[in-house]
Amino acid sequence: MELGAVLEAVEGHGAAAEAAERALLRYNEENRAVFRFDPADEDKRKKLCEGILNILEKDTQTSCQTACLEALRILSRDKKVLVPVTTKRNMQILMRLAKLDTVEDPLERVSEFPVIVEALKCLCNIIFNSAVAQKLSLELNLAAMLCNLLKKCKDQQLVGDIKCFDLRLLFLLSLLHTDIRSQLRQELQGVQVLTQALESSLNVRWTEEYKAAEDRDRPPLSLQETNCAIEALKALFNVTLDSWNVHSKNESHQFRYMAAILRYCLLTTGPTEDKTEELHSNAINLLSNIPVSCLDVLISPSSQEETDIKYNGMNMGAIQILLDFMEKRIDKGSSYREGLTPVLSLLTECCRTHRNIRKFIKAQVLPPLRDVSSRPEVGTTVRNKLVRLMTHVDLGVKQIAAEFLFVLCKERVDSLLKYTGYGNAAGLLAARGLLAGGRGDHWYSDDEDTDTEEYKSAKPNINLITGHLEEPMPNPMDEMTEEQKEYEAMKLVNMFDKLSRDEVIKPMGVRPDGTMAPLEEAVSQYHTNKQDSSDSD
Repeated sequence: MELGAVLEAVEGHGAAAEAAERALLRYNEENRAVFRFDPADEDKRKKLCEGILNILEKDTQTSCQTACLEALRILSRDKKVLVPVTTKRNMQILMRLAKLDTVEDPLERVSEFPVIVEALKCLCNIIFNSAVAQKLSLELNLAAMLCNLLKKCKDQQLVGDIKCFDLRLLFLLSLLHTDIRSQLRQELQGVQVLTQALESSLNVRWTEEYKAAEDRDRPPLSLQETNCAIEALKALFNVTLDSWNVHSKNESHQFRYMAAILRYCLLTTGPTEDKTEELHSNAINLLSNIPVSCLDVLISPSSQEETDIKYNGMNMGAIQILLDFMEKRIDKGSSYREGLTPVLSLLTECCRTHRNIRKFIKAQVLPPLRDVSSRPEVGTTVRNKLVRLMTHVDLGVKQIAAEFLFVLCKERVDSLLKYTGYGNAAGLLAARGLLAGGRGDHWYSDDEDTDTEEYKSAKPNINLITGHLEEPMPNPMDEMTEEQKEYEAMKLVNMFDKLSRDEVIKPMGVRPDGTMAPLEEAVSQYHTNKQDSSDSD
């Protein structure tokens, strides 16, 4: 339908309300999937927005309100037409239709639900696309009203869509406006409200404190439940940023409670494989915000009747999900920084702090070495995949993969080199000042690794640089005369000298403390240390 005809019908609404509704319904049907608009019609679209809001300001029929709001939602995809929409008056109109201005009234009239949902969708688009609307949201106290609406949805049926878009709007506000994020965290008890919304979306049942009932026969979440849970997870992620320091017993309880829900979330599936992965991805992102001391609830004592994955009497089902998720993201081969680093960072911190988690993961990622005939980076095991990441072009990915393996080795250089080879580990060791050997700064239990007989017998012949057993190569100098050897040596010296003088390369050495330095400085420090240590009485 031609835009001018729609505008004419809307502006003549007072005389023919039904004609305006019919025109808008037809416009909505034709433009439902449109996201790019003709710049030539920009002024008409602005006038259409104004006309729609004039209709919505009056008490009109529910069907007409729904048609108007759907049209406004389509139009609000275009940032350029939002100037007439983003006023205090118009924002209040949409908030009234979304039932955000009624503090006490419960959600009872089911006929109004489509209007509430469409009004919330409009607010989502407008706030996402307009900085003016974001500032007005703080002035109008929109976050507090959304939290109140969320509480009304807690025990109500048939309000799934309302709850979902309420949560999405809270996510957008906490993402786009730092003051609203602070308001949610400090004034509105946003962590508690959003955690309860997540809990109800997942239908969690508790058997004891911090332990949810695990029903293996429960059906997957519905699409609506999954979407609500995802939106709650995203909003909680924003609100709990910078939550590493827990200062009170109440905060510690809140985060443990949240971690227990997230453990249940990891053991839950969505309606499709993609939705399950999205759900678990957002749960992992949120787990990364929780203080690591509160993550012990991810594992729990395993009862006799449970058949879940166990280690030292502990239920490791959630940790196994994290490992499987990590490997799946590695196998994707793309978007490592966004998709892989959160789960690797989470597993690294869990391993660093919780001994049982570290030992369980190490048993799967770095099992005792038996076959050392192949390079550590060659193969299809999790270890092979992680070692390949140690030389990835993305510095962040390379660092976190190396750090994860280093922590699994209890930050012992000799243990890391055994599993990765010196060449793959050199970047981490140089950054940590451990090229001369030693171990990291964190303390770990004293249980020692046990080498297999196969590894012990092969160890003397393993190439320390590549980390695998190599066939002995013939020495090209065996058949050379002394003159030929001297000639080749001087040729090599001259080549290095030329590269050094031309500043193509810069000879480096390792200081006594294990850090890198120019060769002259490193040699000088070694001589100084030697003289200091050889002083005679």
